[in-house]
Amino acid sequence: MANSNIEKLTKAKAAVELLEQSIATELAALPSAYGYVTMEEFVIAIKAAGRTKRRGASRPEKAIKTRKRAKITDATRAKVKRLFRAGKTGSQIANALKISLPSVQNIKKALGLTKSSKKPARKAKTRRAPAKRVAVPKARKGRVSPKKATAPETKPAAVPTETVPAPPA
Repeated sequence: MANSNIEKLTKAKAAVELLEQSIATELAALPSAYGYVTMEEFVIAIKAAGRTKRRGASRPEKAIKTRKRAKITDATRAKVKRLFRAGKTGSQIANALKISLPSVQNIKKALGLTKSSKKPARKAKTRRAPAKRVAVPKARKGRVSPKKATAPETKPAAVPTETVPAPPA
């Protein structure tokens, strides 16, 4: 039994060696298959292709499009004021002056051209002190027995009271 396992192991090792040799020949042929002369050039090309933005991938300068920040000058503020007074909307002003809508809103706010969005403060409500609780006896929990019919109570007969004459004085 041990001999058969040892034979299987040696056959498996031989198969692994054959696979390693075939992989080595395939890898050696890869650079020439993709047009590279040496393995080093091929590895450099693979690393460059695998870079991401976080690792600093090289991009052509023409592809980078950065937006320049608008310069807000006193002249721009005056134009915003003039266009606002002419009845233009915020987006129309932004398009005309080539600035962003939030910039237009900030300029209008600084110039005092916007209405206050704050509502007037409410009066604080005065609250009454809670009434003192009165001790209430707890209701008994448990089974309630049905009420039994009781015999009507008889009242004692009314005793006539005699009028006693007052003593002569």
